[in-house]
Amino acid sequence: LAAGGIYLALGERGEAMFLLGFVFVVIGITLVQERRTQRALESLRDLSAPRALVLRDGQEQRIPGRDVVCGDLLVLHEGDRIAADAALLDGQIEVDESLLTGESVPVAKLPCPEPFTSAQNPTPNDDRHLLFASTVVTRGVGLAKVCSTGAKTAVGRIGADLAATVEPPSALQQASRKLVRNLGLLASLLAVAQVLLGWWWDGRPLLESLLSGIALAMAILPEEIPVILTVFLALGAWRIAQQKVLTRRVAAVEALGAITVLAVDKTGTLTVNRMAVAELAIPEAHFRPENAQSLPEPFHPLAEFAMLATPGDPFDPMEKAIQAFGHHWLAGTEHVHDGREPEFEYALSGEILAMTRVYASNDPTQHLLATKGAPEAVADLCHLAPAQREAIQRQTQAMAERGLRVLGVARGRWTDTVPAADGVPSWPASQHDFELESLGLVALADPPRADVPAALAECRAAGVRVIMMTGDHPATARAIAQQVGLSERPDVITGAEIEVLDDAEL
Repeated sequence: LAAGGIYLALGERGEAMFLLGFVFVVIGITLVQERRTQRALESLRDLSAPRALVLRDGQEQRIPGRDVVCGDLLVLHEGDRIAADAALLDGQIEVDESLLTGESVPVAKLPCPEPFTSAQNPTPNDDRHLLFASTVVTRGVGLAKVCSTGAKTAVGRIGADLAATVEPPSALQQASRKLVRNLGLLASLLAVAQVLLGWWWDGRPLLESLLSGIALAMAILPEEIPVILTVFLALGAWRIAQQKVLTRRVAAVEALGAITVLAVDKTGTLTVNRMAVAELAIPEAHFRPENAQSLPEPFHPLAEFAMLATPGDPFDPMEKAIQAFGHHWLAGTEHVHDGREPEFEYALSGEILAMTRVYASNDPTQHLLATKGAPEAVADLCHLAPAQREAIQRQTQAMAERGLRVLGVARGRWTDTVPAADGVPSWPASQHDFELESLGLVALADPPRADVPAALAECRAAGVRVIMMTGDHPATARAIAQQVGLSERPDVITGAEIEVLDDAEL
């Protein structure tokens, strides 16, 4: 640009524009490719920008997430993406925090018991009461007070860390810069020699000699190298864009083509980030869906009452998995009760980690009960003998060690002995007042993506070693690694073991 500008000022405009044309080609290709990618990323960002329902001056208002300020009261429902870090004041909700933790299982949140509005204690001390920006409410309704917004939120701090990282030049960039620098130095020396020889040796006018030297320098300068590099990298970015992969910086295409080790997250990358029923267990048998043709009859009541204990159109990932499992394996049987609504419901609480839905029956005084929840809570509601509790605990422990999330399921009947005058039953104060029968256990897991084994095989064929990184239990990590074919002998190294290694050992 500098040499072309000097030639434009001192020489013929046509020749200068011809020389500068190559430079503008390079700049144009780079800007067009990067702007196209930036527009796509901005569109995705705008699409995912949350809107918040806030309580201001006693009125509910729907506002853009960026307009939320500290002290605002957020009204939260199922499916809402939380707009800021906030403390739960009222209600009980479950939140999908996989964006921050990588774990697809929703986290239960409880109202904050102590005041936290002072300057010395602006946020709760316990994460069980704290909601994080960009996470999603999967169950319940709540009211929360905003503690932090923007860059001060947990996800904002991650963004700040990412923005502060410095990306080193790629090997191709380093090599081309060295070559261009050396050739540029040579071009400068030859151009100076050309000017001096023409002016001093041949006696030509200084301006003519100067223009001749600049033309020689621009001829020697390897502007075609940046052109070639940019064109090929832009073509690479365009090709992977056809596979729906966006490249923010075209230099990343070269890095992607040169990797020898690929470190990948587990949740949502190797797995679908969507829960599915992986196993059913009754005292005398187990059922696993893979390779099964039908659901054995002894498991029908367990699947039926798991569905009855679940809303028909749930948002919670585990409840979605239960409904999908039941509709698949019980389709066409009398065990599917679509459209049947409960008369009353006992919600999950901090005291009882189980929920019970009460349904009407043919007898107005008889009611059908469907319960699901933590296995130990359901066992307690069923008033089981110590030996039965120990058997369920052993089954639960064995499933948990394989990385499964386990729920207990029970059924029962309740007779309304004191019907109210208006016909509304006098529901018991607690689920403990029911007589329930334990039906078994439902185990759920985040299954691997179907196309992952083929992708891993392709990586191995290309000489790329794949490492899985996860916050899960080592048993879960090993099980997923074996299912996707990560390695024939997958080795697990835990965070505690990594902490004691130096860089060379790691």
